[in-house]
Amino acid sequence: MDDPFTFGRIAAANAISDVYAMGARPVTAMNLVFFPACSLPMDILREILAGGQSVLNEAGVCLVGGHTVEDDELKYGLSVTGLIAPDAIIRNSTARPGDLLILTKPLGSGIIATAIKGEMAPAKAVDEAVTWLTTLNLAAAGLMRECNASAATDVTGFGLIGHCSEMAIGSGVSIRLRLTAIPLMSGVTELMADGMVPAGCYRNRDHYAPLMSGRDAADEALVPLFDPQTSGGLLIALAPEDARNFLAEAGKRGIFAAQIGVVLPRQACTIEIT
Repeated sequence: MDDPFTFGRIAAANAISDVYAMGARPVTAMNLVFFPACSLPMDILREILAGGQSVLNEAGVCLVGGHTVEDDELKYGLSVTGLIAPDAIIRNSTARPGDLLILTKPLGSGIIATAIKGEMAPAKAVDEAVTWLTTLNLAAAGLMRECNASAATDVTGFGLIGHCSEMAIGSGVSIRLRLTAIPLMSGVTELMADGMVPAGCYRNRDHYAPLMSGRDAADEALVPLFDPQTSGGLLIALAPEDARNFLAEAGKRGIFAAQIGVVLPRQACTIEIT
């Protein structure tokens, strides 16, 4: 993102997400900044930090300090600490056969970011991506706690397939995904056709393809499932009745939620695409 305030907001939302994914409450944060002071004005740094602070305020997180290093390339992130009772942690390795899988943000931020770098992203796609990238997983995390989630993780750099694989292997199960049920951000399909696919997407595909069945991993329709996400949604496993309650309540509260698959007993392949 060229706008430094938005850049800061996305970085903060991304950093806090891991705490939400475990069902915890984020409490404190420290800024981590690498800044090329010799080539960028300090106003940019101030705007980045202000953007991050605005998201921390939204999340009720206290900024307790930070570290700033002069570097050749701009980098900004946060170290976030949260609180949760040990017996209340929602792990990514406890999904159960019969659970339904729910995703709380559409996919495609990596593809859209690549198009932004290539100056080929439509304004509508950029605006929608920014909205999702700066949306905290706060409400979705609260609802998954209420609905007794079996397992959860956030979808980030390994893409949906990577994080599904991690959940399946850790839980000793397999996962079946329904391709037509997986939501995408606006413009993603068209940008893929224009070649706006990040290299990380192909690296993810090469790595996780051996774990898949049901579809040829080279099928272009599967590309968004490997797309590395920034500040992605939660991938939540819930018992069927709990999943139905989650979806119904999400609709009432304006929380995005899509049922995208089901957890199976361990099969020959880790991930099945239908």
